[in-house]
Amino acid sequence: MGFVHEDVDRCYRAVQGRDPRFDGWFYTAVLTTGIYCRPSCPATTPQRDNVRFLPSAAAAQAAGFRACKRCRPDASPGSPEWNGRADLAARAVRLVADGVVDREGVAGLARRLGYTERQVERVLVAELGAGPLALARAQRAQTARLLIETTSLPMAEVALGAGFASLRQFNDTVRAVFGAPPTALREAARRRRMSGTPSTTAAAGTLALRLPFRAPLLPDNLFGHLVATAVPGVEEWRAGEYRRVLRLPHGPAVVSLRPPDRGTTYVAARLALPDLRDLQAALSRCRRLLDLDADPVAVDEALAEDPVLTPLVTAAPGRRVPGSPDAAELAVRAVLGQQVATAAARTHAARLTRAHGEPVADPGGALTSAFPSVEALAQLDPAALALPRSRRTALVALVRALADGSLDLAPGADRAAARATLLALPGIGPWTADVVAMRGLGDPDAFLPTDLGVRGGARRLGLPVTAGALEARSVRWRPWRAYAVQHLWATGEHRVNRLPGAGQDTEEPLEERTSA
Repeated sequence: MGFVHEDVDRCYRAVQGRDPRFDGWFYTAVLTTGIYCRPSCPATTPQRDNVRFLPSAAAAQAAGFRACKRCRPDASPGSPEWNGRADLAARAVRLVADGVVDREGVAGLARRLGYTERQVERVLVAELGAGPLALARAQRAQTARLLIETTSLPMAEVALGAGFASLRQFNDTVRAVFGAPPTALREAARRRRMSGTPSTTAAAGTLALRLPFRAPLLPDNLFGHLVATAVPGVEEWRAGEYRRVLRLPHGPAVVSLRPPDRGTTYVAARLALPDLRDLQAALSRCRRLLDLDADPVAVDEALAEDPVLTPLVTAAPGRRVPGSPDAAELAVRAVLGQQVATAAARTHAARLTRAHGEPVADPGGALTSAFPSVEALAQLDPAALALPRSRRTALVALVRALADGSLDLAPGADRAAARATLLALPGIGPWTADVVAMRGLGDPDAFLPTDLGVRGGARRLGLPVTAGALEARSVRWRPWRAYAVQHLWATGEHRVNRLPGAGQDTEEPLEERTSA
């Protein structure tokens, strides 16, 4: 869609039609009221001369506009523009979303991106209408509202969890952004619950949250993949929820994610978070894990232009790419999974976790440990690994590159540079590098032409199956080839394609486990 907010005619038509597909792509600032809204806001459409279209909530707030109380634009899904793109602005947005500015300041953000603070500021203002501090402020306000309305935490703890430096700064920001003090927002939320608006409940000591997404969302392959490849002790499926341990800046947390019911536009999440300062990082990583900032309509429309994929897209709209909350973890697991079936890859990862993972308490389930950190893995004895020599060599080289910083797999990583660095490591080939790009770094165009599941799907659809020919055929699916992979995988009978307990399971390898 590009810079949607610059196409005034298109934006105004979307507002007139209250089109929810554009939520998060741009925001409507109403000059006469000082309010900014989503395109789908149910309020009366303002006159065209009275609106401005802005690329981000932060830009609207920086221009002095307050969030609409009806459509709650701060709670809309994130823009696919910044989720999918790989340039400096997109990398910066992903890092801001992960809480880097709150933890390390603008200097830390610039250092991670490899640019000066001035360069980062200039690019973000040009493309998003707001600099890194304004983006972080908007995100803190959004997190604050979430905690105010969905928890009974004291306001001082809400301020801490949202990343504010003081209670006064928290109060001033909430008033400026939402046009009401924190206590009024909480009271309004209480009245909505009493009037019958559904609410998410959670056990004591947990936060109950809603993670919005753009419809449609097909949960089958998304949750099915995560569960079928789950590492025992780190991940599990329990009582209709996918649960896992998240490694966060201030310690591990446990999250439970429930597949959405038909007709809903959010994933219900329960988060046991020992340190509230990690809330924003946890939310950002859960969104990456479930690919919640994708634009399924744009993806499906593009893939359906190929007659071969049309029936697959029509039958199963809204497929997402199962991601990872930690690309370094995903990279280690990809190396462990080279040349073995899914079950064996899980066994290797579980063994590594038992030996080097950080223990966690999980009274409500069977989770025992966070996946080992890079620092912990850097201390392991390669001779103690029950792996073939080539895979031991690859694993050690990967961990060393992550530990010394020569390989960057953070949310703001340069995807092309990361792939090139991975391919330069011994024992790591295109399949491993592209799995990391697709599932770890969220590259929407990553493709796996040597993958057994992809080749099997291609064969069933009458497409070429040799790597070179399939790569050439996939050009017409750009820039959404990672989603085409999901459709090709889904033509098979592997259990990654369905929710646990649905249909027959098979234990054949999903991917071609090769680093060559």
